[in-house]
Amino acid sequence: MTPDILQLYEPKAALVVFTANGITKPYIEYYDMDSSGCPVNPHPLSVREAQSLAKALDTREQAGKAFLRPEGILPAGVLHIDPSANGSVVWYTKPQIQRLYFVESLNMQNGDVHLPALVWKADKKQLQVFALKGKAKPKTATVLYNAPFFNLYRKGTVCMGTVDVSIKAAATLEEFMSAWQGYFFGSYFSHHIDSHNPVGQNLISLYRELMDSEKPFPCDTLITTKLTLKNLF
Repeated sequence: MTPDILQLYEPKAALVVFTANGITKPYIEYYDMDSSGCPVNPHPLSVREAQSLAKALDTREQAGKAFLRPEGILPAGVLHIDPSANGSVVWYTKPQIQRLYFVESLNMQNGDVHLPALVWKADKKQLQVFALKGKAKPKTATVLYNAPFFNLYRKGTVCMGTVDVSIKAAATLEEFMSAWQGYFFGSYFSHHIDSHNPVGQNLISLYRELMDSEKPFPCDTLITTKLTLKNLF
């Protein structure tokens, strides 16, 4: 049981909201509470009292303290955390099988594809994705490769298109990472940006070769970037 539950609270003030037919703006009355807990001294809510109430109800400071806080032991894939109000996380995922979705204009069926290990960097508004060769946890000097997906700019930034990205102000570290991966893999891939083909062959042909098969992703088709993991910190 927490100390807050054991603490005895005494009523100090009360608000009563009055409304009337045809009037959209309510009238708010403020009451002090006497020693027996009865409302006394009724008067219209003042500007100072309203400001004090707004400050008491403002949860942004607490939300900021909770943002990117891990729920338990730090997840093994996390590589770097910036816990500031506009913070960011860098993490990696091992090679995996993932269902991918495509717009109709690509004439490509949705399906499961083996993917290489990936490195992710995200803040509340933006996501970058890169690929890795091998399965080992990357080090600061590890070279990053273009991630094998459509909708990516040359620097790895993801174009989320019409996806409504909404990261909670108080999202835990695990919620933050899961939300971004959900947005990314739950969206529909549609096109190359600025004619940027991220792999060394036709990407659609590669997907068709891997779709619903047991073939691992051919890492020899990955194209290196000029970045190492350290550049993301």
